Amino acid sequence: MTPDSTELWFLPLGGCGEIGMNLNLFGHDARWLMVDCGVTFEQGVGGNRVQMPNPEFIADQKDTLVGLIATHAHQDHIGAIHLLWQQFRCPIYATRFTAHVVAAKLRRAGYHAPITVVEQDAQIQLGPFSVRWLPITHSTPETSALLIETAAGTIFHTADWKVDHQPVVGRAFDDQSWQNLGSCPIDAIVCDSTNATETGHSLSETDLLPGLHQAIAEAPKRVVVACFASNVARLQTIGNIAAASGRYLATLGRSLNDMVASAKASGYLLDNFDVIPPHDLGYLPPEEVLILATGSQGEANAALNRLAHGTHPELELEPLDRVIFSSKTIPGNESAIRQLTDALRDLDVEVIEGANSQLPIHASGHPCVAELQHMYQWIGSPLAIPVHGEAHHMAANADIAKRCGVAQQLVGRNGDLFRIRPTPGIYRQAVAAGRLELRPNGALVEV
Repeated sequence: MTPDSTELWFLPLGGCGEIGMNLNLFGHDARWLMVDCGVTFEQGVGGNRVQMPNPEFIADQKDTLVGLIATHAHQDHIGAIHLLWQQFRCPIYATRFTAHVVAAKLRRAGYHAPITVVEQDAQIQLGPFSVRWLPITHSTPETSALLIETAAGTIFHTADWKVDHQPVVGRAFDDQSWQNLGSCPIDAIVCDSTNATETGHSLSETDLLPGLHQAIAEAPKRVVVACFASNVARLQTIGNIAAASGRYLATLGRSLNDMVASAKASGYLLDNFDVIPPHDLGYLPPEEVLILATGSQGEANAALNRLAHGTHPELELEPLDRVIFSSKTIPGNESAIRQLTDALRDLDVEVIEGANSQLPIHASGHPCVAELQHMYQWIGSPLAIPVHGEAHHMAANADIAKRCGVAQQLVGRNGDLFRIRPTPGIYRQAVAAGRLELRPNGALVEV
């Protein structure tokens, strides 16, 4: 199955009909371009199981693959690169921060893959694809949407995004640049659907400062903040609060420490983010301690779960300590998070979540209805392809596009072939789109 010079195809192997493990293929003139290669975490016996798309379709024709673009540094977009790259052995392209995160994972896996660092706003020719990186705001730095131009037509791939004019870290959302993009002939927009069922507009990262500052400053003893490690803006906000409130800042968790190292190497977290060694925590007055910890989704081996069960080597939580969940619950993790919060409360630790906070303490990184409406109206594409969401999210996204005047909407799932040019349509289940699971011994097996 190969596109000819008159055809432009989109083929998702992961992330279409689900939230997580994104792997997108764009095809034209007998060549393929891969965008993102991520994992998802499924609850199972013994904790989270790491799963990813089965890449057999493209691995069997890797000579036609011109490259892999990583749009941003979230695990559902990059977490499988170091696990699957040996099946492709293609060049990787990413902005500085994302490239640093991916390179560290590849090195630990024993691979020295060719990674090209791309500046935001860059335009590069990859085989028959002319790719332009478009800076867009999300909950991790240097997230990029992509304008993919070919002789047959043009696709705008949003990646994950939101409208944030005050993102704390990185470039602010520039309305004018997206309005200007609408003057280009764009045949299809492939668009994030995660929050398509949420009315209104997402919160800015800046909007969280009052709520987080209040929750930390009023705490009588230690404070532990759990958030997504890759949300560098959130980390910077916590660092600023630590400096303003006179608390020592510490980080617990390997993935968090890795992200901090990548952020600093890329020019972020350079102010108000001097952390103390974890082994100093036990010697400090509790009211002077502020900790960032991994484990907001109830992961069994993460730092927060160890603190909740008294098994962390550096610290034991005590009554009146406070744990703040500056995160959302990823669908499927409800039970694990509930068990975690129950264990914390059993220690007489105060737990603050979004539901019991007077002021907001978490902001989503995805667009709500108002933002989606703006994007569809700005871009003016005749075709919308919702992705990055479960079936009801994608259906809601398609309905928004229709109401915004987008002439055609194609809603499918992993393995469906979306024909964009010359004539739009879907070839259902054109290829097998299964999953692989990473076993404790490092083996990848079909599930």
